[in-house]
Amino acid sequence: MSLETGQAAPDFTMKTDSEGEISLSALKGKPVVLYFYPKDDTPGCTKEACGFRDSMPDFSAIDAVIVGVSKDTVAKHDKFKAKYELPFTLASDEDGSVCEAYGTWVEKNMYGRKYMGIERATFLIDAEGKLARIWRKVKVKGHVEDVLEAVKAL
Repeated sequence: MSLETGQAAPDFTMKTDSEGEISLSALKGKPVVLYFYPKDDTPGCTKEACGFRDSMPDFSAIDAVIVGVSKDTVAKHDKFKAKYELPFTLASDEDGSVCEAYGTWVEKNMYGRKYMGIERATFLIDAEGKLARIWRKVKVKGHVEDVLEAVKAL
């Protein structure tokens, strides 16, 4: 299934850092930035997470919620979050069901080797729970700024 803007965002419930739990339905009424990334504490993922961290005051000022998603365990999320002082939720999609629902579990190719992994992607979900904007195959540089502008335009 391919997701398109204007559609209802697939609901989810995932375990989070600090032994919490998060669901999309509980966030209704606020814009949600749901970003998928391959792995905690790797160069691109760290740069992206720190970009969202550094822009958190701007996102908070417009009442936006940021949720980072990978298949890493909650324990790995806790370490990653503490190491870089990340002020937003990291959700663990260990079984891959949310990645599947959002179409971010894809075949990748590195040095001729094919494997399955998370495609870096971001979904902006409006206060009503609809997909307002979708970024696929995200390049980290300048991405956080693009997302912030899109949230401001809601």
